[in-house]
Amino acid sequence: MSGPRQERKVLVVDDDSEIVDMTRLILESGGYRVLAANSGEEAIREAGAHLPDLILLDINMPGMDGWETLRILKVDDATRAIPVAMFSIKLELRDKVQGLKQGAFDYITKPFSYDGILDRVRRIFEKIEDPGGH
Repeated sequence: MSGPRQERKVLVVDDDSEIVDMTRLILESGGYRVLAANSGEEAIREAGAHLPDLILLDINMPGMDGWETLRILKVDDATRAIPVAMFSIKLELRDKVQGLKQGAFDYITKPFSYDGILDRVRRIFEKIEDPGGH
């Protein structure tokens, strides 16, 4: 007999606070607990302190960009296993390939729809729980 599924934590990382706020509202309405960071440095601190179940990471941020943040997250033993979905306005194939090669789990294009972001996050968690697709 299993109890209710624990609320999943999603860390949303974007230097645009409006995108963070909008994403937070959408994900919280879907039952997720949302943590927020506005920079790569803050994302690394939040990820290490709270160990979220998923990180939505913006690529284009001033200072430490999403690629550098992803590299640091993937070499740290504490955060290496956390799935990261890259979050970007542009959807260029080379960006998607680079993200997946560097350890990103998925790639989400902005702007996204209300249903679209909830569906992508739900599908990411389904893949994590059943990587063989069974």
